[in-house]
Amino acid sequence: MWKGIVGKPFAAEDFREYVAGLKFNPWRPRFVVVHNTAAPTFADWHKHPGEVRMRNLEHYYRDEKQWDAGPHLFVADDFIWVFTSLTTSGRHSPSWNPFSWGVEVVGNYTTEPLSPAVLANAVSAIATLHEVIGLDPATMRAHREDPKTDHTDCPGPNLDVEKLRAAVSDELALRQVGEHVPGALTPEVLDNVVITATHKTKKAMKAKGAKPKHKAQRRKKKSARGKK
Repeated sequence: MWKGIVGKPFAAEDFREYVAGLKFNPWRPRFVVVHNTAAPTFADWHKHPGEVRMRNLEHYYRDEKQWDAGPHLFVADDFIWVFTSLTTSGRHSPSWNPFSWGVEVVGNYTTEPLSPAVLANAVSAIATLHEVIGLDPATMRAHREDPKTDHTDCPGPNLDVEKLRAAVSDELALRQVGEHVPGALTPEVLDNVVITATHKTKKAMKAKGAKPKHKAQRRKKKSARGKK
């Protein structure tokens, strides 16, 4: 029986909030499998509105292939589209369907270059999946690694899964130090935040006629109080 689709688009941070509100009992995936759509290509993806694209994909998986589900995500340059519910198994890789999430990165990465915007959304979306149930990015797999698949090139040479794993690991590390926008917090940004905060504090004190107290000034005041 067809499991239905969610069919909703999310910006990266909205997707993170959406996933945080899901419950993963009793089904919990063990890892993420990365695919490329191949067809539609990235060049063709925006020829139809996203909602139409979702319905076309639903028809393809449900009616043409007669599967009970499809992949979980379609990641484009503008949105992260949730297809099969993330709280149930999908169908995308023959050996791993019962216990993995399937993430389709929009494009044919045998023939097309990987768009920076698509890559940014893919890193953020996959990091969110790992984050929500504590998966290790080292477990991420390329579709071609499935011993039962005949898609022996998926997700294509232009989508380097090793580099994707590293980028997801970096994104998760950034999130652990408290950033709010996926991928936005870099060491340079952190340094700038500290410098800006210090500058604002000094400016506010100056406006009130106060001066920052240095250690020597505090010792002098303490000594004067002791003589009274």
